Amino acid sequence: MSVWKLSILAIVLGFLVGFGLLAPRSEGTGPISTDVRWSIEDTTVHATVTKPRHSEGRGPAVLFVAGSGPTSRDWTSPLLEGENGSARLLAEVLAERGYVTLRYDKRTTGPDAMPNILKLTGKISMASHLAEVASAVKFLAARSDVDPSRIYILTSSEGAIHALNYVRGNPDIPLAGMILTGAPGRTIGAVAETQVGAILSRSEDAEALLASYKQAVDAFLVGKEMVVDPKFPVAVQQVLGALAAPVNQPFVRELWALDIAPWLAEVTIPTLVVIGKKDIQVDWQLDGQPLEVQAARNPAVSFAYPEDANHVLKYEPKAREALTPADVATYNLPSQVLDPETVTRILEWLHSQDS
Repeated sequence: MSVWKLSILAIVLGFLVGFGLLAPRSEGTGPISTDVRWSIEDTTVHATVTKPRHSEGRGPAVLFVAGSGPTSRDWTSPLLEGENGSARLLAEVLAERGYVTLRYDKRTTGPDAMPNILKLTGKISMASHLAEVASAVKFLAARSDVDPSRIYILTSSEGAIHALNYVRGNPDIPLAGMILTGAPGRTIGAVAETQVGAILSRSEDAEALLASYKQAVDAFLVGKEMVVDPKFPVAVQQVLGALAAPVNQPFVRELWALDIAPWLAEVTIPTLVVIGKKDIQVDWQLDGQPLEVQAARNPAVSFAYPEDANHVLKYEPKAREALTPADVATYNLPSQVLDPETVTRILEWLHSQDS
């Protein structure tokens, strides 16, 4: 698969789609990571707890919620090379600062992905994602080393939708705050259209092809037969194919036109929105502005736009104008490091809320 196709799939497809303990996996003096699992009805959620090696009593906790459909608990993806996931790196940083952290695989990823998919096909929805978030919060709140009143959520991209959906529902276990990174300020359909338009811009009949793409999506959204133009690049054909895949329903139809910007006006808990200025999947201006407009009169919400952070909060040395979708393919390579400004901003915000 070409780098171009790989990166576009990561950008667009990423938006689609009893407790048990295993052995600890850490040695030395740093944080301890332990694999855990729990059930939601007849499906299994797999996750990792990373916590301080030495702690006493109940302390604060951070729950990580991944973004794109195939993204793992560590925020890696089978669509991208490398296992250097930002969630794992951030969890270790936070654990060193005294936080118990939990990051989970959505049920359509991880060790039980296939049996879970068989059980969830036709049932994946906003509600099923909400069930995963709620179960993870419940898991943290039940731990003897976690103060249930000091649980925060740290999300990536689409994960912001599910975190906001959780807090809007007056949950039994309220959150102490949220950090929403790479949050879309437009509908997922609008974000996807921007990316597809970039692919089609290389074609001579780009305008006609984009109109054909819009017609195909519109037909899908109202349940009509989708006509896929054979002139579409393979990557666009695959995007449209993924839209209609049974395993993605009814979630995609719910998600495509969802606008979460107005939800920020309703938030009553401290919330930090972080969008890197070198994010080429969610734009700090196109998406940040509508989010800021909605939150303008809400003192609970603040914003940060780190100068050199990309979509997964890694440091990006290139100039913004030099970045292309091919750069997405480097997100999880061993050489990539967390953006220092972003890490500092997150730590400072958490400290200000939890002190």
